[in-house]
Amino acid sequence: MSEPLDLDFFKQRLLERRTAIQAGSEARQHEGRPVELDPTRVGRLSRMDAMQQQAMAQATKQRLDMELNHIASALTRIASGEYGYCTNCGEEIAKGRLLADLATLTCITCATAAEKKKDGRNS
Repeated sequence: MSEPLDLDFFKQRLLERRTAIQAGSEARQHEGRPVELDPTRVGRLSRMDAMQQQAMAQATKQRLDMELNHIASALTRIASGEYGYCTNCGEEIAKGRLLADLATLTCITCATAAEKKKDGRNS
């Protein structure tokens, strides 16, 4: 068994990331509004560009909303004493993996097996 995780450190990092996402979300609120054409830039390409920017903003918002959900789940696992353990096999998740992704749910072994299964590889 490895040295115990400093849960306060991970909790603080998760809270900082959540705050940063929320602050950025407030700044990006205007990006999800319907596309309005700029009368000085008329043309199909201008509209297509505006629609592409809107779609990218919506995809970013969805990704950040998912990250906020993962952060909330990680904070719940910290409170319950389950943080740092794989939700699949129950083994400890390596500290380096947690540092790379604070809200990860699985150990590298289970994550690799899931990727292989998803890709259709059995070995």
